[in-house]
Amino acid sequence: MLAEDVNYDESKVPEYVLPDPLIANDGTPVKDAETWRGKRRGEILELFKKYVYGRGPGRPETMSFDVFDNEKNALKGHATRKQVTIRFSEEAAGPSLDLLIYVPNNAPSPVPVFLVLNFWGNHSIIMDPAIKLSASWMRENKEHGIVDHRSTEASRGKSTPRWAVKEILDRGYALATYYYGDIDPDYDDGYQNGVQPLFYDPGQTRPKDDQWGSIAACAWGLSRAMDYLETDKRIDSTRVAVMGHSRLGKTALWAGATDERFAITISNDSGCGGAALSRRRFGEKVKRINTAFPHWFCTNFKAFNDRENELPVDQHMLVALIAPRPVYIASAAEDRWADPKGEFLSALHADPVYRLLGTPGLGTDHMPPMNQPVMGTIGYHIRSGVHDVTDFDWATYLDFVDKHFGK
Repeated sequence: MLAEDVNYDESKVPEYVLPDPLIANDGTPVKDAETWRGKRRGEILELFKKYVYGRGPGRPETMSFDVFDNEKNALKGHATRKQVTIRFSEEAAGPSLDLLIYVPNNAPSPVPVFLVLNFWGNHSIIMDPAIKLSASWMRENKEHGIVDHRSTEASRGKSTPRWAVKEILDRGYALATYYYGDIDPDYDDGYQNGVQPLFYDPGQTRPKDDQWGSIAACAWGLSRAMDYLETDKRIDSTRVAVMGHSRLGKTALWAGATDERFAITISNDSGCGGAALSRRRFGEKVKRINTAFPHWFCTNFKAFNDRENELPVDQHMLVALIAPRPVYIASAAEDRWADPKGEFLSALHADPVYRLLGTPGLGTDHMPPMNQPVMGTIGYHIRSGVHDVTDFDWATYLDFVDKHFGK
């Protein structure tokens, strides 16, 4: 990595002017909720689709759900475990995802739910031998029991420290998760082995310049998981909080922006292309992320390598697209790569849209002290520590969701 690819010096942050989410493309100010909903929100969403994440398809007509596990005495009787294969075509060998759901047995139905993407397969989040072992491609990692890019029995429970399964269930929430690699393997394969080819036009071999990359594809997968949750009588699909960490935090934000069925959106350490302002050029920059992960965003996004000021949007506008629904953005002090200050500033500059729509917004104009969450309709914290999901993060998210779901 070249020195110019990363900046950790605030004095080197360039001067920049953020696009105003409350100024329409034709230059007219947005002064009321009706204009936001009827005009400006659609303009911003279109700009993100065209220049950053890419356009994805809707729900496949041939989608189906196969419930292959419904154990009512899971986790020593504490929960009902359900496993569902969501198929996107009529072909059994076609693209699909496996959704794992735990529902607390002592909570009255229907139950609100955390829908969370995972990095290492459903079987990795807790030591439960009945969870189906993922057969999808994974990054090589012997520590996680990944051999020849496939999970092994040694993978079970390896991600447990990042998952507050017991705490979530004890609070009366269900937990639903799927492995993001079910949708699109996380490497630059020319978009051949994920879900994209299912939607290619005749003769098409890769997405067009303004069509979905891997981040948008995984967000599309979250919407397909939501399609299933709407059919489950034990789940309250009007109270779904979608959450992701790192690249999956970017995914959660895009899912929250594009699918208004998600009642709450939570981004953990999402950084560049997530909550952090691109124009700050701090930590990971647009050029670096597009070079290291050329498959994450649409091809058009690469035109803004080292040209962030020419972007017609910035990430505060992504947060604003979620308004007036609650959104939580979290940073870690030692995670300078993700630019904690830039993440906070996105929350701050999305605040005017939330206030226009009648919510309290962020509730502060100053970055809060370490480990002291701010919980308006926009929530934010910066905690001590590194790029990770910790017990502190989960406790805070549970409190935030409790507040907004009225629990």
